[in-house]
Amino acid sequence: MDWKTFQALLSGVNKYSTAFGRVWLSVVFVFRVMVYVVAAERVWGDEQKDFDCNTKQPGCANVCYDHYFPISHIRLWALQLIFISCPSFMVVMHVAYRDDRERKYKIKNPDCEKLYANTGKKHGGLWWTYLVSLFAKTGIEIAFLYILHHIYESFDMPRLVKCEVKPCPNVVDCYIGHPTEKKVFSYFMVGASGLCIVLNICEIIYLISKRVVRIGNKFKRRHRSTAVRQNDYNSKEPFNNCHLAVPSRDRKDRPPSFKSAFKSSHGVSSLIMEEKIRASAPNLSSS
Repeated sequence: MDWKTFQALLSGVNKYSTAFGRVWLSVVFVFRVMVYVVAAERVWGDEQKDFDCNTKQPGCANVCYDHYFPISHIRLWALQLIFISCPSFMVVMHVAYRDDRERKYKIKNPDCEKLYANTGKKHGGLWWTYLVSLFAKTGIEIAFLYILHHIYESFDMPRLVKCEVKPCPNVVDCYIGHPTEKKVFSYFMVGASGLCIVLNICEIIYLISKRVVRIGNKFKRRHRSTAVRQNDYNSKEPFNNCHLAVPSRDRKDRPPSFKSAFKSSHGVSSLIMEEKIRASAPNLSSS
């Protein structure tokens, strides 16, 4: 397997990742790919030759090895590394799709604004693609850990296995080569896989919480702008201030309104009318 090409492909994801994503990528390269390439492949090597059974029955050792090791640890880890990298390529492909769409739009509409302010920014569909890739990576990690535990019934590496599969004549003792060293690497790779799961979960929580906070701030700004517009509307409405209490000093300075002028003129005319009636009435007290 060409791990340099694998590294070059995954390095493109680093530009669009969060801080948790960059740590995840470092863990994958340093604690998994490097350990796999430098040490684990050499430890396992041609493990079937190191699988020794205390019988000379033809085919017994091969059948027992296939029974206890249906798939090699080293090949299972290689598949795991390939599968957990595939969801990250979804993000790179989505950004490439955005770049291509932006390029075609510029050719057709050279004077118009850009479709995307930044094609690599995690907004809209790219945010969902990134989130789905995280869920996919987490699911793949858990699935491979379950497969590893289910096939070998534990993460441990026994020194001795007892085999009674045909064509073995009876119960045969088979010994595994380098059991302690293989056990150490098995636990190390399982631990690195668990660390990657924790980082993926942290990044999922970070992305969702950041999105919720952004939506909450957007809602607050919208509510605040609506309240400001309502206040401006109330201040400009002439009939909304008619019930406000006006100080007596301001009343003297203000010109009389139509209602107050009508009341005052009506009061003066009524007084004049009463005086005329009194003047024209006969004086009955003198008689």
